[in-house]
Amino acid sequence: MKPLRRSLPLLALPLVLAGCVNADKTNLAATTSSVSSSMSSISSSSSSMGSSAMVMPTHDSNDGSVTSMKVGGLQAVPTTVLASTTWQGMRITAEARSAVSFIVPDGTSMQEVKPGPHTSFHLMVMLSDAQTGMPIPYAGVWATITRNGHIVYDDRQWAMISRYMGPHYGNNVSLPSPGTYDLTLLISPPEVARHLEYANVWLHPHRVSFTFRWHPA
Repeated sequence: MKPLRRSLPLLALPLVLAGCVNADKTNLAATTSSVSSSMSSISSSSSSMGSSAMVMPTHDSNDGSVTSMKVGGLQAVPTTVLASTTWQGMRITAEARSAVSFIVPDGTSMQEVKPGPHTSFHLMVMLSDAQTGMPIPYAGVWATITRNGHIVYDDRQWAMISRYMGPHYGNNVSLPSPGTYDLTLLISPPEVARHLEYANVWLHPHRVSFTFRWHPA
């Protein structure tokens, strides 16, 4: 009888292993089903976002006016929203504020860009998710300013970080004189890996244009 008693645990071992395998298969199937359901939900959300974005307004300029003032002998520009619009769920906001110094990458070093004596203001373009307000990085922004059909400014907006202004695309702008100007922004698609909710939006360059007024001190 002793050999039989010793063999009982060995006989039971395959049954225990089989039970564990079946349990693992059940858990894996449940997990796979849950993941598939989540992916379907995300895909549906992405499709919905892509379709609804097409009916969003493409231009809702508020015809902003930028006015500078003298503070301690220096020209100061209060932060002013020039215009804001939505494109496929991306909020595009253009602002002006006092010109600032900043540094940009120049090969292996950093080069400081200082505002000149005729710099009018610092142009900032913020790109963000219209629903969450989260900034959208890795895009490209080019700004062109014209007056009476003549180009007075045509330059890239650097991708910037700032303690007080947050992530934005910016550059200093010099305008020849007071008056009304037209600003056109060319937004290039973000060059970055995307989660599925952004799979079908911002795939092509997009232009927005609006008018603003410049009133220097």
